[in-house]
Amino acid sequence: MLLVLFLGAVIWGVGAFMGVDRRTRLGLLLVLFSLVLVMQLALPFGHPLRQATGESPALWVILAGFVVLVLMYKKGLNWLRSKASAPVAPPSKPELFSETELNRYARHIVLREVGGPGQKKLKEAKVLVIGAGGLGAPVLQYLAAAGVGTIGVIDDDVVDNANLQRQVIHRDADIDLPKVFSAERAMLAQNPFVTVRPYHRRLTAEISVDLFGDYDLILDGTDNFATRYLVNETAVALGKPLVSGALSQWEGQVSVFDPARGAPCYRCIFDAAPAAELAPSCAEAGVIGPLPGVVGSMMALEAVKLITGAGEVLRGRMMIYDGLYGETRQITLKPRSDCPVCGRKDQADQT
Repeated sequence: MLLVLFLGAVIWGVGAFMGVDRRTRLGLLLVLFSLVLVMQLALPFGHPLRQATGESPALWVILAGFVVLVLMYKKGLNWLRSKASAPVAPPSKPELFSETELNRYARHIVLREVGGPGQKKLKEAKVLVIGAGGLGAPVLQYLAAAGVGTIGVIDDDVVDNANLQRQVIHRDADIDLPKVFSAERAMLAQNPFVTVRPYHRRLTAEISVDLFGDYDLILDGTDNFATRYLVNETAVALGKPLVSGALSQWEGQVSVFDPARGAPCYRCIFDAAPAAELAPSCAEAGVIGPLPGVVGSMMALEAVKLITGAGEVLRGRMMIYDGLYGETRQITLKPRSDCPVCGRKDQADQT
């Protein structure tokens, strides 16, 4: 065995002295090892060559295994060193839109007034909708379909059979379910890429400021003046734009109240609630089923324009739609210096 080791050392040393490359020398050592192993296996026990090369192949197998382990350890060590010294690539920024979303919003993105930046604004927007009834139903559906990223909806009512003639976001199976949860289910079924925040409670002065503070834009689809006045006062106090809609029988109206940007507030136009007999509810006066869809869609459109900056919104104007005769008209609205909600604020700002 010593003879073989000596021959191996000679091959390695003389080869290095003569400039033979490392791979060739390793090949010669492999040939020598193979010859020795063949002799150990082929020659009978006690043969002089077998005696001279170690007597048993087991010793050579053990030696070969040890060499292989050493080489594997060295290779693994070199690999670890290369990984440690390699520059670490910065984590890739997650894409804002998935391929499915890009395809879904393609008809928005090709619009010059919206484009990719506008769709990004929609995804990053937070919108609060007051009411999940006649006007709230189409508003919520279209905001979710448009890709508004976070949509809050507050309503303390439950779905009733009489709602289904016009509140198309709800189904017959949703009767007795809180409207906010029925709406949430429909919105996420329409677009799972949005976040819906349902608040099953009545809007009160105690919670309105904190609630509105979490959102960029408010849409009011309620049907009573007390809530409309509260929504308006809170929106004015926080400087939030308010898209307001109302309807009765065959007629509806939409406007954007935004005193922070020079427009009047709701109280500038409707200073006092009318007598109950002059403003009956839908249950008392009736309402044609498709009308909330028309007016609610207009409200959603104003919200999309406010978020994306497209076109001109109904700030300082009110659009009135007459569904019975298929007519629309607009009236100009102006702030009132004596408005109890925004008038004093404007005067304080000027001083």
